[in-house]
Amino acid sequence: MRLFLALVMTVALAAPLAARADIAQQSVEIKATPQAVWAVVKNFDGLDKWHPAFKTDVIKSGRNNTKGAVRTLTLAEDGASFDEELLKFDDDRMFFRYRIVGDSPFPIMHYVSTLSVKKGKGGMTKVIWQGKFDNKRDSGKTDEEVVEMINGAYRSGLDNLKKQIESRQR
Repeated sequence: MRLFLALVMTVALAAPLAARADIAQQSVEIKATPQAVWAVVKNFDGLDKWHPAFKTDVIKSGRNNTKGAVRTLTLAEDGASFDEELLKFDDDRMFFRYRIVGDSPFPIMHYVSTLSVKKGKGGMTKVIWQGKFDNKRDSGKTDEEVVEMINGAYRSGLDNLKKQIESRQR
């Protein structure tokens, strides 16, 4: 019993010292049906079609929109590339979750993100993009700077998505 109590106390005392994940989240309201928005964002191999930061998005292994699929993303600005793995895809609930596999050109590690589409109010659709990650300690950036960078990437993509979809509605 003493060993158990000692273990519980050790875990309880160490918990505040454990690294906390940083969270970035952005959302956008789009004047379109959830189905129309989902049709644009749902393809795991289609980020380059609506996010201006990406030059290409190619499935490297597995099948598109299937758990375990790995895509290679190439940045438009400098041609750097990295891989992401699809962890969950739910066509009915209109969301998917993915993670960065291996290294990336970003000052983050342990990155897991979810993109979801939900019915909004007044004929609008809400798209929510959220990521959890840790700052690479040798990045030279604060946690706040890294969160701001990821939020900026989300914002850029979501703003362009809104522009693309709403311009088709006219």
